[in-house]
Amino acid sequence: MIDLEAVVALRAVATNGSVAAAADALGFTPSAVSQQIKRLERGTRVALLERAGRGVVLTDAGRQLVTSSATVLAELERIEADLHLAGGPAADRGPVVGEVRIGVFSTAVRGLLVDVLPKLRAEHPELRVPLRESEPWETIALVASGQRDLGIVHRWGGVALAMPDHLVETPLFTDVADVILRRDHPLAAAASLTPTDLADEDWIATFDSTICRQWLRRLFDGVSNAPRIVHESMEFENHLELVRAGLGVALVPRMGRPALHPDLVAIPTTQPASTRGVSAVHRRSQADSPALQVVLEGVRAVVDARGAA
Repeated sequence: MIDLEAVVALRAVATNGSVAAAADALGFTPSAVSQQIKRLERGTRVALLERAGRGVVLTDAGRQLVTSSATVLAELERIEADLHLAGGPAADRGPVVGEVRIGVFSTAVRGLLVDVLPKLRAEHPELRVPLRESEPWETIALVASGQRDLGIVHRWGGVALAMPDHLVETPLFTDVADVILRRDHPLAAAASLTPTDLADEDWIATFDSTICRQWLRRLFDGVSNAPRIVHESMEFENHLELVRAGLGVALVPRMGRPALHPDLVAIPTTQPASTRGVSAVHRRSQADSPALQVVLEGVRAVVDARGAA
């Protein structure tokens, strides 16, 4: 019989591109992932991975197994949800148990989940909710492949964020990003700023591979030679300190942003506004999972409480 845990490991290799990256995504060692796949190869009597330079690629049989297993794993998730629902109303079933693995972008960790997770732990002590920080594109791939159960993602303006058909996206709220300037900057008294106003500035930004950086480039569509990126850092808190040191300006989201130092000011952009929609995503097959619904309700409750504040 095919080992389903080993199939998940093979799917992780297909999604992440290597055994080491798959191990990191699953929380195992590379040796453990390799052993799972070797066990799967012995059970199926076919080669599933083959060497390619210093790495590995899936064989034709491996790719077929990854494709075919998606339906089986989805059906197992539906069965598990049905078993929980068969217990009757949530109030009669007792505490929610199990595990919901979350993929989430960095500012939502400190701006949202640091409030959600303690409440879930207090109300459902037998429910495990481990999180992994990842960019929205990676989070969607992890949820789609079964390596995460719930994703918190964001999309800026017209920056594409493809959503596979078997995922469900639930909009949560809209976040705003401001341009951060030193208080003594010539533009610091403005009520809002346009890309033309900012065309000659030096910028501090996230890495080129991030969705935030892609939005910054999109913001300056039609403005020649802008934005001029001088410093790169993945941490928005570093951006604030670099701006405070007089080394440039930065576009920093409000969610998860600490209180600004008195030396700094935050000004929104117009034409276009810098906003991002924050959503939750999960596999359609998990829609009736009590554990997933409890976590989603916990996220919504924190979002609603902040909206009412």
